[in-house]
Amino acid sequence: MTLLEISNLRVAYPHQSQAEIIWAVDDVSFTLNPGERMGLVGESGCGKSTLGRSIMKLLPEGSQVEGIIDFQGKSIAELAQEELRQFRGEVVALVFQDPMTRLDPLMTIGDHCLETLKAHQPELSRQAAKQKAVEALDSVRIPANRWGQYPHEFSGGMRQRVAIALALLLNPKMIVADEPTTSLDVTVSAEILEELTRLCSERDMALLLISHDLAMVGEYCDRIGVMYQGKMVESGPVKSILYHPQHEYTQSLLQAALKIQAVTAKDHQTQQAPILQVKELQQHFTLESNLIKQLFGGKKSVIKAVDGINFELHEGETLGLVGESGCGKSTLSRTILQLLKPTSGTVKFLGKDLTQLPVHQLREMRRQIQMIFQDPHACLNPLMSVGESIADPLLIHKVASPSEAKKQVVTMLEKVGLTPTSDYYHRYPAELSGGQQQRVAIARALITNPQLVICDEPVSMLDATVQTQVLELMLALKAEFQLTYLFITHDLWVARFFCDRIAVMNGGKIVEIGTTKQIFDHPNHPYTQKLLSAAPLLVS
Repeated sequence: MTLLEISNLRVAYPHQSQAEIIWAVDDVSFTLNPGERMGLVGESGCGKSTLGRSIMKLLPEGSQVEGIIDFQGKSIAELAQEELRQFRGEVVALVFQDPMTRLDPLMTIGDHCLETLKAHQPELSRQAAKQKAVEALDSVRIPANRWGQYPHEFSGGMRQRVAIALALLLNPKMIVADEPTTSLDVTVSAEILEELTRLCSERDMALLLISHDLAMVGEYCDRIGVMYQGKMVESGPVKSILYHPQHEYTQSLLQAALKIQAVTAKDHQTQQAPILQVKELQQHFTLESNLIKQLFGGKKSVIKAVDGINFELHEGETLGLVGESGCGKSTLSRTILQLLKPTSGTVKFLGKDLTQLPVHQLREMRRQIQMIFQDPHACLNPLMSVGESIADPLLIHKVASPSEAKKQVVTMLEKVGLTPTSDYYHRYPAELSGGQQQRVAIARALITNPQLVICDEPVSMLDATVQTQVLELMLALKAEFQLTYLFITHDLWVARFFCDRIAVMNGGKIVEIGTTKQIFDHPNHPYTQKLLSAAPLLVS
């Protein structure tokens, strides 16, 4: 029996003029059977997430919906409020992209589970509910001794396991997973998806996996549906879509993904003097013990986020920093910038030890070191126009008058491909796509003409086609402005495409460093080998 049937579905968001309705989902039809795993792929804004939310009936009030969504032969549109509440969770469960924004920071993991069970199964005693919750957590390999901990005490991968456990608590017939591993590194992503697909297989649950990662969907799903501008332009078995794509958009998506994964002949050797020297750098965090432990002289717990790091970065080079979430990559970048004061060690930039500089000199040096973050939407002020955002660093450092800054911004908008500049200058972040926002973030980082740019997961939230465009833009700007990049990523294929050398981090230490070719062709450390074996690949 068909579990889910969608026929001629069209969805439009509210607040649109009746004269010109823009359909976020436009005439989409497909079916899903018990135990089947289907992947939905496509660029940001193509309608993937809208389709997922339509199934759960979680669209904003006032949205226009046409067509049919039937679950086990019953229309979701006809469900009464109480039936809908039971449907969400008991029949279909949703796993979101970022569990940290969905978990209450003031509630323990155990309380999250108990609250879900109490809402749907009030007849359960607290003891029975706890037993059921512990079993659900155990099924995603979260030990019972973490019951009383809070979301911030879990890594990104562990938080996503909690989100999956909450989805599984009520034993649903189907899970909608919306970009469940976008912000996770390759090993944790593999663990999460293996866990999710294993549980779906054991419980005969259907899975709708929404993602922009074609290789990942190809590895974990039975079928693929390709969406473009609200339409499902192609669907079929995984092998058919990956090896014999028919639609030109599917072909371009595949080509973009393959281009990132293509073997490069990088074997960078440089004789340039090091622009950055990091020696024995440590960043340790002390966890405050509770009052009783303090009274009895208990030892404080120490997290060694960065633990004795040594490396050099040469002028004009791109050094990739790869490793799983929680390994210390981002902490290292923030310590290099002196946003976090190191526990010990030195950071020499252009021969000066940043750890010893007074505040005013450090501020001056930061003009020469800029950063591009993972999520441009979170880093751009929503109340500032594109032009104002890019000009801001020039005005902060007092290196240009407002009129001079405007001229430089217009030039930079042209450099990053945001034309016509007169149009983009006055737009706001909310009016831009993810790729356009990242171009603004790049322009903002380069406007002070820095020598070193630290890139912290700058393309991980972008789909394959936009990812390739942004990476090629960054390579072109590197050549034009003679930039040096420290490139932090959890995507090994992006690192291979973009970097001259790669440093592999694990547990706060660099366990292996070498040219990109050396790391991929002859990985020495067991952890590097583990990373490479976990990375989904479109071609062997």
